Amino acid sequence: MRLHRLELLQFRNYAALSLELSSPRLLVIGDNGEGKSNLLEAVELLGSLRSHRTSRDQDLIGQGESLSRLGGWSPDGDHLELELRRVGGRQVRRNGKTLERHLDLLGPLRCVGFSALDLELVRGEPSLRRQWLDRVVLQLEPIYSELLSRYGRLLRQRSQLLRRGLGRAHLADLLGAFDQQMSLVGTRLHRRRRRALVRLQPLAAAWQERLSGGREQLELRYQPGSVLEGEEAEAPWREAIEAQLLAQRQEELRSGHCGVGPHRDEVELRLADQPARRYGSAGQQRTLVLALKLAELELVQQLWGAPPLLLLDDVLAELDLGRQHLLLEAVGEGHQCLVSATHLGAFSGGWRSRSQLVRVSGGAIKVELAPP
Repeated sequence: MRLHRLELLQFRNYAALSLELSSPRLLVIGDNGEGKSNLLEAVELLGSLRSHRTSRDQDLIGQGESLSRLGGWSPDGDHLELELRRVGGRQVRRNGKTLERHLDLLGPLRCVGFSALDLELVRGEPSLRRQWLDRVVLQLEPIYSELLSRYGRLLRQRSQLLRRGLGRAHLADLLGAFDQQMSLVGTRLHRRRRRALVRLQPLAAAWQERLSGGREQLELRYQPGSVLEGEEAEAPWREAIEAQLLAQRQEELRSGHCGVGPHRDEVELRLADQPARRYGSAGQQRTLVLALKLAELELVQQLWGAPPLLLLDDVLAELDLGRQHLLLEAVGEGHQCLVSATHLGAFSGGWRSRSQLVRVSGGAIKVELAPP
């Protein structure tokens, strides 16, 4: 699905917006804080039901408003709609029909996002790499969204029980029931994350080699937060995780935190068999992140047979001219691409002349013809 029209109501700093996309390339230009990232974030939400900037719907709804509404249309009239409410949760619709499962909205508008925040993937906390890998898996298997939500609820409830449960009657039985569910859902998350990383590995390594002129070899290593031995199989992995939860129960009761499971996963990024986080230069680390995003873009296209929509949120300013050129060249003509930037200087004349230009100021947009 290509995005033909975007409408927003009370979303972030947009009181109301209606934008018709007349070109596969949209350049969103404006100063920082004016709403460029908010516009791209709205498209990301329609495509994935998730934002890389926040996990709270309350942050997305306009200040003082009770709800926000996002709508996207394809050229043939397919209509996706997401409503965010301060009270009552979310509601999703497709072509006017309310969908019982939120994940049924996933699929038509697949997006791959690349923002300045992603440049912290190498040096940042493990949670950033888990979130990146989760976004990849979500593109491959929409059911993953439901598994993530379910695991998150179990983890929060079990952690609350650990912190409050000392001396509580039937605590062992309650924790045992949680451990069974945690081990089942955790196994399914582990399996999907590992499989996605195995698929990404050759693509990312090829991009790293290309971007570095053949000088750098990239390896992605999955380090699960549970001890998983042998071949990938649900039953033995589930039993192993349940046994590990039981073995650590006394320690967890003292700390109040769960020490086993996919919430403790790590993705190790290695260059020339050294941890990129410690030994890679700033330039190497940025090339690595670029290789990861291009591999993600390629993998989604391979799997679904159509290029996903690409969101480049204020990222070009963080790359040198050589990497800017490589990224824009890799995007080519095949992808619909929405790019935000503070100025037009990063774009060649050819890119600008074939793009629709939108200027953003204070949550309002002005559509212009891009200069030649």
